Amino acid sequence: MESSDRQPLVRKPSSSYRFVFLPAPNTSVSLRGLRSLHNKRLYLAVLAAVLGNFSFGFALVYPSPVIPALEAHPSPALRLDQHTAPWFGSVFTLGAAAGGLSTMLLNDCLGRKLSIMFSALPSALGYALLAGAQGLWMLLLGRVLTGYAGGVTSASIPVYISEISHPGVRGMLGACPQIMAVLGSLVLYALGKYLRGLVLDWRWLAVAGEVPVLAMVLLLCFMPNSPRFLLSQGKEEEALGSLCWLRGEDTDYAREYEQIKDSSGCQLKDPFLYKPILIAGGMRFLQQLSGVTCILPEYDAALVGLVRLSAVAIAAVSMDKAGRKILLFVSGMALSISPLSSQGKLLFNDFQESSALLSDLQRLTPFPSSPAGYAMGWGPITWLLMSEILPLKARGVASGLCVVVSWLTAFTLTQFFLPVVVGTAWGAGNILFTGCCVPETKGRSLEQIEAFFRTSRRSFLR
Repeated sequence: MESSDRQPLVRKPSSSYRFVFLPAPNTSVSLRGLRSLHNKRLYLAVLAAVLGNFSFGFALVYPSPVIPALEAHPSPALRLDQHTAPWFGSVFTLGAAAGGLSTMLLNDCLGRKLSIMFSALPSALGYALLAGAQGLWMLLLGRVLTGYAGGVTSASIPVYISEISHPGVRGMLGACPQIMAVLGSLVLYALGKYLRGLVLDWRWLAVAGEVPVLAMVLLLCFMPNSPRFLLSQGKEEEALGSLCWLRGEDTDYAREYEQIKDSSGCQLKDPFLYKPILIAGGMRFLQQLSGVTCILPEYDAALVGLVRLSAVAIAAVSMDKAGRKILLFVSGMALSISPLSSQGKLLFNDFQESSALLSDLQRLTPFPSSPAGYAMGWGPITWLLMSEILPLKARGVASGLCVVVSWLTAFTLTQFFLPVVVGTAWGAGNILFTGCCVPETKGRSLEQIEAFFRTSRRSFLR
């Protein structure tokens, strides 16, 4: 390999930084680049990780078929009423916020892969409590623990996938967590709601939730850790071996390794960190402010799940071609103009009796366009961008912080269903925020994205 080919993107020879610009990616991808993109081991590692998102989606909608069964339960100790039923659904988000808070430490202490594996412990315990519940406290604690596991995976899995992925497929792989979460929800509905009485009751549903958790742990035992995390811990040989496993021995993985190794680091006190953290946190807040998390149980679950799955699939195949920002714009407009948008839902209900036009507009809507718009952009892309724009040294802490912001917002909306803004106002703010604050990261390495925030030079993202 020529020495010129091994030049790092960003290096730190002294107290000043020298940036080495790599040529823009050519339309004709080299043979080695194609081998890196098509290495099956990378996709296997992503599959192992996103089983955690499958479990998360399963646990998130667990109350939908279970609450009606518990409201009619013959035992007073397990029967839910109008006061306890909302808590059974919303307490999950409090657990998720606690999981995000703890991941601020776990991501950097245990690493991304071990953090994901650690989430299996509270998840398995939570499902066990739900399956064997003898009282309300066991039901609520089980929901908190499964929510805690979901918070850990929400902060760890996107970061792990982003750090192991090749830039050419990072968008597609970054949408996989959302796809698996939707699949988990669909499986839950199939087993517990639409086939209720023929397949599983609410206790056996909790037992079924253990299966993806155990499969995730088993597969991750054979997967490598993130090479970027290993390098941040000074484990250079392990990092090189991890990257070789992920890219393939007959690829140009050594050049990528040198770029990662020699890229400039940062300290948590560096001022440039604030901007990407604020952008990521703002996106998580706006994502939950769309209110889609609150309104999903209001619609036909099978229809919503299929529409969401189709929308996420479109986003996955489009993200690395069209870019992240264009999908965010489309998603934001779809959410703001939808007559079924969560912010407009209460307004429609308030005026439904007095306005036949609004009532007819709701009935004529052929599909839940609000969840579809969400799944096409603001669902998967906010998680992906969070893991892309956060600098390496702050990625573990900041990703946990973003999850805390996300799920505390979700808890507030789920518990009280506050119509904080109407759909058009949210859409306008969303589009303005996307246009002014969100960078386009399509096809750029994580080191180039970090260099852009450090220097504010847009040439790194061209």
